[in-house]
Amino acid sequence: MIDPAVSLASVGDAVRDARRERGWSQTQLGEEAGVSRPTIARIERGDDVSVATLAKVTAAVGLTVKIEPAHRT
Repeated sequence: MIDPAVSLASVGDAVRDARRERGWSQTQLGEEAGVSRPTIARIERGDDVSVATLAKVTAAVGLTVKIEPAHRT
């Protein structure tokens, strides 16, 4: 089973990398996504946020959120 904290940290890293590739500050990304700068910081730290918020932020940086069945061994 995947540790949710590890998964959220990976998502946060991907959002941070995509934001930096665009040369945006956290404030700029927040404005593009319609969320606050502290929300962007929480995502980049790997903290819990709603799926709707995560979808807005990832869309703003050209990423998508995909939910698929877990692979069981």
